[in-house]
Amino acid sequence: MSNTADMQPKSSVKIGLRAFLLAGGILLFLIIISGILTRVLPPGEYQRVIKDGRTTVVDGSFRFLNPAERGQVVSDLPFWRWLTAPVEVFWGPNAVTLAVIAAFLFFVGGSFTIIEKVGVMESILVRAVEKFWDRKYLLLALVMAVIMLLSSFVGLYEGLLPVVIFIVPLAITLGWDSLTGLGMSLLAMGFGFAAAVTNPFTVQVPQKVAELPLNSGSGLRILFLLVTYAVAFGFTFLYARKIEKNPEKSLSYKADTGLRQQYSREKVLAGREAALRPQMTRAISWFGLFMALGVLLMLGASVLTATGLWPDASDLSFPLLALIFLAAGLGAGHRGGLKGRRLWKVFGMGVLNILPGLVLIAMAMSVPHIMTAGKVMDTILFRAGQMISRSAPYTAVLLVYGVTLFMNFFVSSASAKAFLMMPILIPLAEMAGLTRQTAVFAFSLGDGFSNILYPTNALLLIGLSFTTVGWGTWVRWSIRAQALVAVLSLLFLALAVRIGFGPY
Repeated sequence: MSNTADMQPKSSVKIGLRAFLLAGGILLFLIIISGILTRVLPPGEYQRVIKDGRTTVVDGSFRFLNPAERGQVVSDLPFWRWLTAPVEVFWGPNAVTLAVIAAFLFFVGGSFTIIEKVGVMESILVRAVEKFWDRKYLLLALVMAVIMLLSSFVGLYEGLLPVVIFIVPLAITLGWDSLTGLGMSLLAMGFGFAAAVTNPFTVQVPQKVAELPLNSGSGLRILFLLVTYAVAFGFTFLYARKIEKNPEKSLSYKADTGLRQQYSREKVLAGREAALRPQMTRAISWFGLFMALGVLLMLGASVLTATGLWPDASDLSFPLLALIFLAAGLGAGHRGGLKGRRLWKVFGMGVLNILPGLVLIAMAMSVPHIMTAGKVMDTILFRAGQMISRSAPYTAVLLVYGVTLFMNFFVSSASAKAFLMMPILIPLAEMAGLTRQTAVFAFSLGDGFSNILYPTNALLLIGLSFTTVGWGTWVRWSIRAQALVAVLSLLFLALAVRIGFGPY
């Protein structure tokens, strides 16, 4: 075979030391703050029941723990256990979730390093650049539109994360930077998921709990999606134009040095002959077949979840997607000429490169672990509910939005939050003069956008771990877009209150 596999540089999927230390320091601070909250807030709990296979909260069942129970909670959660929480999560209540995330990280990281090594990535970029170089801003608009539509209507988020590792190098080759690539992918995923129209997790599950007609109120949600797309595209487009004119204005300019050397247009097109050889075409065909299978899997799981035919389908789709990516990477590597021990050696290098991401995710999951063990999550929800029930409608909708934002810091799963919060918030929101539909709308907006902002969100950390961009740089870049959609969210919520967003 050609020496392509030997000449490829080391994997670009590697978390920088500075980005790792910054994110780790922030998460350590949040772990300590969570521990302090377990000492400051009185512990309490709601009763929980199993309904339709899901654990849900019983409204009106909250009670504060008695002194003996509170003393037991404190003794069971001493200070030193705050610091060991990142280890304890591996055998705690969310151990299975963490194991699935670890497998996904390792399989994707190892497989991506393989396809880099054999030249599959360069082959994909050659084809994309030749076809779209003169229409690259149209490509930017289309990619963001497709991703946002899939996230908004089908609820795809974690299933779309692997596209980050393709779109970021594509953005580099097209003359932009890693942040532009993240805008085309991660920003579009998060904004589409938040501007949900029929998203099973942020619309259909809350509507089911609130006893609303499925997918009702879609008109206002579609309008909000269109406005959100305009913000996301406009923000990314203007930034890409600025970077194309002056690359040194990029916030990730230094971090992208290796990527620019590896994926510059000149270097990519220089390898055109090797990229288009039959062996590489076979490798790309294999990889593309499995990626298409992965997309169909995620779409099918979302439909099964939304229709209620198999409510737990989405829970299984993520580990299956990891296995599909593993098969895609190993098969493409084998067909690209990387075989035997060399194939597994390259795979292992990718796993080692992505390992720091798992450390950060374990630290992020420690925050809700401590809050739950300290039994203060329900206390926060109870206090927020009291404030909502005594408020005027416009204030109440802001409180529903705000408490969802706050709870999303600790519970990133939208469906889990819906079963936790909606049985409590719906009757209280109605007491304040809100329609149930407005409360669900406030919930979906409060849940979605912060998914790509909070350092405690595992999926955000996974997405960033596929790039050279750290959490701090990501926030500095995206915060203006986040601020704008926050203002738009409040305006749309006020409109929902004004029109009595229904049917009820």
